[in-house]
Order: sequence, then structure tokens, then C-alpha cells
Amino acid sequence: MARRREKRSSATESSERRHNRRDESKPRDGEPDSDRKLITIFVVFFFVIPAVSMAVYKVKFADRVIIETEPSIRQKGIIKTDIHFQEILTEHSKASENSSARHYDCPVLAYITPWNSKGYDMAKIYNSKFTHLSPVWYDLKSSQGNGLVLEGRHNADKGWIQELRSRGNAMILPRVVLEAVPEELLKKKKLRAKAISLIVTECKEMEYDGIVLESWSRWAGYGVLHDPDMRKMALQFVKQLGDALHEQHMQFMYVIGPPRSDTLQMYDFGPEDLQFLKDSVDGFSLMTYDFSNAQNPGPNAPLKWIDLTLKLLLGSSNNVDSTLARKVLLGINFYGNDFAISGGDGGTIIGRDYLALLQKHKPALHWDKESGEHIIMYRDDKNIKHAVFYPTLMSILLRLENARLWGIGISIWEIGQGLDYFFDLL
Repeated sequence: MARRREKRSSATESSERRHNRRDESKPRDGEPDSDRKLITIFVVFFFVIPAVSMAVYKVKFADRVIIETEPSIRQKGIIKTDIHFQEILTEHSKASENSSARHYDCPVLAYITPWNSKGYDMAKIYNSKFTHLSPVWYDLKSSQGNGLVLEGRHNADKGWIQELRSRGNAMILPRVVLEAVPEELLKKKKLRAKAISLIVTECKEMEYDGIVLESWSRWAGYGVLHDPDMRKMALQFVKQLGDALHEQHMQFMYVIGPPRSDTLQMYDFGPEDLQFLKDSVDGFSLMTYDFSNAQNPGPNAPLKWIDLTLKLLLGSSNNVDSTLARKVLLGINFYGNDFAISGGDGGTIIGRDYLALLQKHKPALHWDKESGEHIIMYRDDKNIKHAVFYPTLMSILLRLENARLWGIGISIWEIGQGLDYFFDLL
């Protein structure tokens, strides 16, 4: 999870796409014809959705956003598709003074990273809007002599944790990335027991409420999930860790990635895995972002792709197990992507980067109804065209409404990367 989001240059597998996107927005006065044409071309050839053989349920989100939000932000009239860059620059820092009211009833998990200190402040201010907070602190690694070591305690901030507990009831579940060589860990019973002991002991000593574990993407990268026996051992390890944490009255959340195509593969986390782990895992943090990359530029998390992913995991939205659904946490990105269309630099952008682009280039924001995301275009100092996808109030609200319709929770990567008024939606 971390590498896919922190180092954006790594490529993800591309799937068959269909070329039927179109830009729904109207050109603004003064916008060059060449820019409008380029946006149209970009939308047609890059805003693509994986071809699917099944029917995915559709909702005209823009016409039926009904989730509750902070009244003040509704009254401003800035949750809309035809937003102007100046409205974002003027309003982004004017979050409601009521920072404790929750508007989303299902679980809300928020990640915080040590390299983005704003997230620590946001966690304190908006503590009551979250059910779980996950600081990205730990790695479980192989050590010399076929041993294991849990690294990351130096990242832990006890003073921050103490302040969080004084401000609200959000549970503290640090993330642990399982970096240990899977062939060794999964095949050796003593090593598996050691891994579980290290994690449970750390939680007890540091008085955490549990952990968030990330391992599935690592195991897929090593190729162990292609082996049926190794795959069973992997699932059994996750189950054993969850059961061990539950015995200590702690919670356990597990990170899962979206399927890479409309047909589940051996290495994908699927509905049978969900059923197998449901009693041992309190929440499944689903990474429904990073749909596009530098090789295939486009939106961060198209709405239809999100629905396809949820349908593969949970079945029809009209006939879903509500108890199990609440354990699935739809991933929502608070970061964006800046794609250089014809060569040049590009990569991840966070809130302050996006505001700087708006201030410097004063671009028009275009709404793509198919993906449910805004796009801006600009030329850099080398005259290279860029396409930027960054969340807006409207795009986030649509995803919250989608999650509400499915009866699922949400997980945010990560709260230090967003704009202040995003939290009025939670």
C-alpha cells in the first residue's frame, strides 16, 4: 500500500479499457481553443473504464447526493460540479468551527504518516469524526539468523496519543507492514508464532487498541499467492493474528487491494477470503484509488470501477450482508495526481501543491461525469501540458454517498494530504 501511494512512479498492471469518456463541463470564458481540444482528446483516450461483462448498478450521483454534511458548507453552495478555482482558494481553509459532529454513521478509518505532519494536527482537531486512527509507524522484517524484528517504535508519539485520547474516542491502530520474506514466515510455525507475539506484545506495551496489517500486496508481489497451499497459509496467518488480538480485547484491520480485472485471479482478495476472515478481522481497508498511473493517465478512482470492485467483493448492492458490509472500508484518497501529458515531470500532489497550482495558473476546473472527478489542465515552465486530478468537495461527497448506499465504512489515505474543508463532509 505505502509504496504504491508514496512512490508514484511504480507501474500498476493495465487492463482492457473502453474509450467512451466525455467531458461534461462547459468551457469557461477566455479558455484557449487548444486547451479545450486537448482536454477533449485527453478525456476520450485516457479517461477509460475497464471493460466489464457484468452489469454494474448505476446511480446518477450528481442528482441525488443526500448524505448529511456540515450545514455551513451546504449554505456556501460550493459543493458543485461547476466550481471555480477562486472559490477553492477562498474557502478551503474555512472549515466549520464544529469539528466534533459526525455525519457518516459507518466506521471511518484515517491514516496518518510521519512525513506529513499536518495529519497529526488534523487527527487531534477532528478526532470525533473518526472511529479509528492509523499512524503509519511499523514494519515487521526478517532479520539475520532466520529471525524477525518489529521496527518503528521510534516513530510512536506517546504525547500525541495521550492528547488524542483526551479529545475523543477514536481507537489508535498503528499500521504494520509485513516485510518479512513470506516463504520463510508462512512455512515455519515458530516464525508465525513469533510474528504474532511481537505484534501483540507491542500493542500491550504501547497501549494501542490494535493494529492495521498490510501484507496481501507484498505477498502478491512475491508470487506466493499463486500457490494454493501458500495462499491457504497466508489466510490462516491473518486469521491467527486477528484471533490473538481479539483475545487481548484489541481490534484488527486488514488492508486489501481491489481486483485487477473484472474476473478474480488467484492473487486477488475475493469474497471467499472475506467470508473466511470476517470473524477475525474488524475491518477491511480497501484501496480503491491509484486506478491510473503515469503510463495510463486518468482519474484516481472512477465511480464505476469502485462499484465493480464492491460488487466483486460483496455481490449485489440490493442483497448485501449488512454486517459484513460495515467491515469493508472504501478507500478515499485525499491526494491527487499531476500527469505530464507529453513527457516531463509529474507525480503525487497534496493539498498545498494543488493550491499553489490554482494560484499560479488560474485554471478552469472541468467535471467528468463518468469518473465523478474534476480535472485541471496547465502548462509548466517548460511549456509541457499537465493534467491534474485532485479531490474536490463534490468528488468526495459522491464517494461518501456511494459508500452509504452500500452500507460500508471508509478509509482515508491520508488526512494530512487534504484540504481543511474536506472534514466538514465526514
